[in-house]
Amino acid sequence: MVTRKTALSIPEELLAEVDRAAAQRGESRSGYITQVLRRAVRARRDAEVTRRLNEMFADDEARKEQSRTAEAMDSLGSDWSEEGW
Repeated sequence: MVTRKTALSIPEELLAEVDRAAAQRGESRSGYITQVLRRAVRARRDAEVTRRLNEMFADDEARKEQSRTAEAMDSLGSDWSEEGW
């Protein structure tokens, strides 16, 4: 993975908290911040997907069709005994 250096202005007390959290996890400051940013970006993307799904299923016809499809699939049944659940 290609990385780039960047300069950020972060309040001193927040940076101290970041350093403590990184140390507790055995990570560098940079590694810790990278992980936090990845999770933030993923959470934003996931929230957008959820918003779109909610919007789609707010449509009464789409919700009814999804329900009919789920019922049809459920009526076929599944044998999960080999899955060890």
